Amino acid sequence: MTKPRKIIIDTDPGQDDAVAILLALASPEDVTVLGITAVAGNVPLPLTQKNARIICELAGRPDMPVYAGCDAPLKRTLVTAEHVHGKTGLDGPVMPDPVMPLAQGHAVDFIIDTLRREPAGSVTLCPLGPLTNIAVALQRAPDIAGRVQEIVLMGGAYFEVGNITPAAEFNIYVDPEAADIVFKSGIPIVVMPLDVTHKVLTNKARVAAFRALGTQAGTMVAEWTDFFERFDMAKYGSEGAPLHDPCVIAWLIRPDLFKGRHINVEVETGSELTLGMTVADWWGVTKRPKNALFMGDVDADGFFALLTERIARI
Repeated sequence: MTKPRKIIIDTDPGQDDAVAILLALASPEDVTVLGITAVAGNVPLPLTQKNARIICELAGRPDMPVYAGCDAPLKRTLVTAEHVHGKTGLDGPVMPDPVMPLAQGHAVDFIIDTLRREPAGSVTLCPLGPLTNIAVALQRAPDIAGRVQEIVLMGGAYFEVGNITPAAEFNIYVDPEAADIVFKSGIPIVVMPLDVTHKVLTNKARVAAFRALGTQAGTMVAEWTDFFERFDMAKYGSEGAPLHDPCVIAWLIRPDLFKGRHINVEVETGSELTLGMTVADWWGVTKRPKNALFMGDVDADGFFALLTERIARI
């Protein structure tokens, strides 16, 4: 038996972030969540840190420390995604305000302090939103790069290309300079791009399975996806919505569900036309050093079976 992997979830909830957090908190035999750090992204920071606490309370984990982090990208004006997630970021069901308080201190300091305290190579960072908190931590404390076991992130695209611009995926586009720092850090990186996340689409049967659990968590997940999928169904003509962020946690639990390649990934930070693009050298044409395991495929049925089984625990 291997020990549960220690993780920090860095997030900007977001309905799909919420499902990812629930999956992690429902899987203690696989992951130990040391803390949750909020960043501005899908909605501004006051809402993302609030949403993270709402989700922890839904999971029965008011003891989980939630830290507020960076409220803006490194060099740019914040771009948000209320058009996808609604004004609160968790639109759909009506959720009560959280009772649990924010943890004292800044998210970046928590990341740095935790990586210095825990044994080197024992903590995995799981960014589900823009990479601002992670980049700032690496800038302030370069020594932590050698202490991170792995970064498993949702972001970028290759074949699928962009969802916020023709060339860029949202998380990378919001703070491309931060993404550039992370991809050049030398830390082992696993990437869940749109190419994978757009293969784990909700549909009527999958949403009905969440609702049929008969629990508050199952109902919330069903109602979140009911709201969330309207955007993608209208934009892409798909039968449902991609659950982007749970792919990060699912990979930690069941890596066999995913297929990918070790490739070089560079982030475009200069071009107005392709700002935030993840230039993924899938075919190895540049000969640049490989710096990421970039996923290309996923067993969608296996993914939803895992998700439903774990959400049933809450």
